Amino acid sequence: MFSQYTKEFSTNIKLALPVMIGQVGQIIVGLVDNIMVGKLGAAPLAAVSLGNAIFTIALALAIGFSMGITPLVAETDGNKNTIIRQRVFKNGIWLCLIVGILLLGLIKLIQPLIFIFEQPKEVVSLAIPYLNIITISIIPFAVFMGFKQFTDGMSATRYAMAATIIGNIINIILNYVLIYGKFGFPKLELEGAAIGTLLSRVIMAILMIAILKSKKQFSLYFKGFFNTTFDKVTFFKLLVIGFPVAMQMLFEFGFFASSIFLSGNLGTEAQAANQIALNLASMAFMVAVGLGVTATIRTGNQLGKKNFKELVRIVKSILLLTLVLELILGLLFISTNTLLPLLYINNPKVILIASQLLIIVAWFQLSDGLQITLLGTLRGLQDVNIPMIISFIAYWCIGFPIAYWYGSVSYYGTFGIWLGLFSGIMASSILLFLRYKYLTRSMH
Repeated sequence: MFSQYTKEFSTNIKLALPVMIGQVGQIIVGLVDNIMVGKLGAAPLAAVSLGNAIFTIALALAIGFSMGITPLVAETDGNKNTIIRQRVFKNGIWLCLIVGILLLGLIKLIQPLIFIFEQPKEVVSLAIPYLNIITISIIPFAVFMGFKQFTDGMSATRYAMAATIIGNIINIILNYVLIYGKFGFPKLELEGAAIGTLLSRVIMAILMIAILKSKKQFSLYFKGFFNTTFDKVTFFKLLVIGFPVAMQMLFEFGFFASSIFLSGNLGTEAQAANQIALNLASMAFMVAVGLGVTATIRTGNQLGKKNFKELVRIVKSILLLTLVLELILGLLFISTNTLLPLLYINNPKVILIASQLLIIVAWFQLSDGLQITLLGTLRGLQDVNIPMIISFIAYWCIGFPIAYWYGSVSYYGTFGIWLGLFSGIMASSILLFLRYKYLTRSMH
């Protein structure tokens, strides 16, 4: 019985693995950043967490708008419509550039919010210069995401992986040099980490363009890029899909970012421990992201072919693979919960809190993996409005109130915050599964 699903594992992994490696590579850079900054103390580590909480808003929207590209390209790959694909490419890249510029202005506009949430003053004073620099990186990041989503839609996931790995290696080197002032460079500490991130994202965008222009399969899409007439229909379709996805990403990223502000109310040590738990949870999340992208690609392909029976079978195979991988990751977190925090910091209180948080991080891996895979599936079906509403309900009507109430000093502190995160993820996975079953009940 399971063989009809397990036989798809190799194809799923072939598509997902480059995405996983690329995404995990980015998280590893975040891990290295946090380890390097953590050596400076709890306050700098908390400041990076706080600055990224604000910047996360821009990241969520940039990723969300770019994700409108993948399902449209995957559909054209299924029905072999190269004319529509070329329109999606050009309008998609222009959309990402415009979004990046607008998001730069948005972050500058909302930056004063950092003073409202009663965060430790020493943390805020360190976070502001860091945030000022990384905000600029949203433009090259948005452009990179545009190219990445296009190549993902063409099932060519390895090119973005290559650009990401090279960019991340450069980021680690620059961070080491600029944070600690090595090889004659000034010791810039947090600002050095931000400059390294900015430069690495510029390099990633340039690398992606260079790689694609060197490939015959993709070089033709660059012809007439700057003198092609703007296509309102394609641009609007990208917005119709991209905007709800961007809102869904914002609800999700904002939900997890809220834990940073809530933990900040508990003190610097609690905020630093929360950042460690978030960073490690992100490692596992990126594995699910690879499977979510695979679900979007393969669902979009079958949608283009109008082969709905095959679509349902393939989705089941991806969900089964997700369960297996996330179970392994959950067990890994449980078995190493007291060891992993030692990579970041030597503060005993921070280590104790973080080790407790990793127990609940382990439990919600299954729900987190399922919800991101189901989201990818629904995007492949170009169903984005209802998932947006589901995300809002799950995260902000269910998860956040629990995190806010039980995350107070009088209840469970940071552990209560993560109970809220777990509740939101669980609600999201259940509601998204019901939505998927509703849409595919007749696809047999």
